[in-house]
Amino acid sequence: MTEPTLTLADIEAAAQRIAGAVVRTPTMYSQTLSKITGAQIWLKFENLQFTAAYKERGALNALLQLTDEQRARGVIAASAGNHSQGLSYHGTRLGVPVTIVMPRTTPVVKVMQTEAVGGNVVLEGETFDEASAHARTLEQELGLTFVHPFDDPKVAAGQGTAALELFADAPDLDCIVVPIGGGGLISGMATVAKAMPDPIEVIGVEAQLFPSSYNAFKGEDLPSGGDTLAEGIAVKQPGKFTQVVINRLVDDIVLVDEPHLEEAVSLLLQIEKTVVEGAGAAGLAAILSYPERFRGKRIGLVLCGGNIDTRLLANVLLRDLARSGRLARLQITLQDRPGALFKVMREFDAHSVNIIEIYHQRIFTNLPAKGLVTDIECEARDKAQLDALVQALTAKGYAVSQAELN
Repeated sequence: MTEPTLTLADIEAAAQRIAGAVVRTPTMYSQTLSKITGAQIWLKFENLQFTAAYKERGALNALLQLTDEQRARGVIAASAGNHSQGLSYHGTRLGVPVTIVMPRTTPVVKVMQTEAVGGNVVLEGETFDEASAHARTLEQELGLTFVHPFDDPKVAAGQGTAALELFADAPDLDCIVVPIGGGGLISGMATVAKAMPDPIEVIGVEAQLFPSSYNAFKGEDLPSGGDTLAEGIAVKQPGKFTQVVINRLVDDIVLVDEPHLEEAVSLLLQIEKTVVEGAGAAGLAAILSYPERFRGKRIGLVLCGGNIDTRLLANVLLRDLARSGRLARLQITLQDRPGALFKVMREFDAHSVNIIEIYHQRIFTNLPAKGLVTDIECEARDKAQLDALVQALTAKGYAVSQAELN
């Protein structure tokens, strides 16, 4: 394949096809994020779709182009993410049987979410590749139609409808920053962006741990793998069709690290009061990572999904508080004498730093028998207030160390 087989006309047809069956999500200007980043930031809230992700668009566009025979037999996909829910929801709504193959290692909550919207989940294999291979086998054995999560022009056309809405609501954009997993979303959005009367710059974003499309685009060979917050774009092999489109239409691809992904998720919740998964926050993470590159530009970001585990979200928020200096864990070495801990507490009180937890350790230390270590988790107004407390404790002769986050 040497030429992209995706056009603006394909995407406009998809928009007419799916109109009224997916949410026309709002686009809003963010005053606060614009002030923080030095860019002008517009956000498209695709996390407000029924299944909380843009994937519904492509899945529905593909479903609506099935023949009567294909609809009667049903469709199949391999996915443990948002594609499985979008395909299951709209397949059930249209009366099309949907089978989703997931690895046996898939968290139970994802299985339940897919089943809740009508999907028939088959657990097979220990990895996604094994699950995908099984889905292809069932496709042949049962005569089902395989709906790829991204490497399909019909799916990519559906995803591109988000760009039509974005540019209609924010017509003066000069740049979009789009997460890349397999490449379906950016293929569709870039096709629209480059067809505008004044073509719009398109920047792709991948997690640093999964630079698959970046490698293909740049001719690099960076390692791919690891535990990323942006699991929705943790793809080791980009699509063949989508990479052709990316190579032709995307201006550049950047990588973002885990701390910036965590910061972006936290900022979107604190400032915009919206829950976004790691992949959905990747665009903002890119702007935070490369402020000089984006300063002054009028940028559209797609918050492409909001499916994040609540416990993981809580961890992200607490870690962000720790990085900003509002939460800390101080380790203080004391002498095991009456009143020793009380004297330390007086310093916390004097600096109005709130104590959350105290861990007193006498036995498992490398200190002398009369020594002890106290770990104190505390909450401050800001980093300056915490630094003042540490300086005061140090000045009184205490050895103080602070737990650091990467």
